[in-house]
Amino acid sequence: MSVMWFRRDLRLDDLPALGAASESGDPVLGLFVLDDALLKPSGGPRRDFLFRSLSALDEQLDGRLLVVKGDPATVVPKVAKAVDADEVHVSADYGPYGRERDERVGKRVSLHATGSPYAIAPGRVTKDNGEPYRVFSPYFRQWMNHGWRGPAETSEKTATWLDPSDVSGLPRRAKIPTEKDASEAPAGEKAALDEWKEFLGRIEGYDDERNRPDLDSTSRMSVYLKYGNIHPRTILKDLSTLRNEGSAAYRRQIAWRDFYADILFQRPDSARENYDKKFDGIDVDSGKHADIMFEAWKEGRTGFPIVDAGMRQLASEKWMHNRVRMIVASFLVKDLHLPWWRGARYFMNQLVDGDLANNQHGWQWTAGTGTDASPYFRVFNPITQGEKFDPAGDYVRRWVPELRGIEGKAVHALKGGRPKEYPEPIVDHGHERQVAIVRFNSLPPRE
Repeated sequence: MSVMWFRRDLRLDDLPALGAASESGDPVLGLFVLDDALLKPSGGPRRDFLFRSLSALDEQLDGRLLVVKGDPATVVPKVAKAVDADEVHVSADYGPYGRERDERVGKRVSLHATGSPYAIAPGRVTKDNGEPYRVFSPYFRQWMNHGWRGPAETSEKTATWLDPSDVSGLPRRAKIPTEKDASEAPAGEKAALDEWKEFLGRIEGYDDERNRPDLDSTSRMSVYLKYGNIHPRTILKDLSTLRNEGSAAYRRQIAWRDFYADILFQRPDSARENYDKKFDGIDVDSGKHADIMFEAWKEGRTGFPIVDAGMRQLASEKWMHNRVRMIVASFLVKDLHLPWWRGARYFMNQLVDGDLANNQHGWQWTAGTGTDASPYFRVFNPITQGEKFDPAGDYVRRWVPELRGIEGKAVHALKGGRPKEYPEPIVDHGHERQVAIVRFNSLPPRE
């Protein structure tokens, strides 16, 4: 007997841990633990997607998924003992909390990790001397040279699934919760595969259009990768059959995801602290005025149309286009002079696809504090960014109804005047850019 403990791998296809759990031919118990240490810090959108993914997985297992609530170090050993399981199988977790949790659980049960949520597990792509990479481009070259395994041949038929109703002594079975703060993204393995198939039909234009928030040009697969409704190996296999710039650009995005996971694995402190410690000394704004600016940013009423459109999209869809994420992050850090972690924390609360490694290091890239970081003097101009990437103004008009009467790209600069119901800019971008550069120049040179 064995236990398949699901975590960030809520699927049955291409799941190496499931193959390992069923290898003996004995029945397998499917388990998920509702762990408050993870659920409480998660925003409502992420909890909602998780719960709906669990419901989809339970349906795939004909109602035989055991969902329990509690500390995994306590409940997992109880479950294993109740079913007389010799082994508990998992996909390896490389996040700071996941590693600590698995160490505690592994002291009480025989815990076997097979596979990971990544194409190449953190720690495996290194320089020739074994040191980790700090810069993406050489990491990417080595990532391509290293290669990755093909999809694991598993499905719902791989194992004989044990019905927890037939077992006595198990912890109390919990009902899969629901969450009011929901996103519209369909959840579960079937939804992920359907979304991926749909995107493949238009991936050829991805490289040219991926920075355009006014177009439906991105895959929106990030949330499915976050919860393992699909594995990157499945994606990479399909990409290997294509020969166009769009598929190559998308493969590079999968590598970025692996890179940031690797960075977080090497430096767990970078989830909360500056990766480049010299930035610990940078001057940031605080106090009541800073809080007022932060609230205006959150609510999408900064007076900068592309920034406000992005923040309103986030509030409505629990998702934001990646180019716009960079624009609003730059505005918070370099126009409002607030610490990156305030914005990163808000994003993690709001985003349905909030992933610790991707989110924190994406913010640090924009702030200039991270690995492979954007140069400190790169301060996105929200007006020119809007004109370049939303050239007809359609994205802004969709999310900022006060500006729907303004045609074309004029919606970004508003040189002809702004409607009285739309706020004036809360800062002078040109002035704040200079302030940001002065503050960055006060720091010692980057190592």
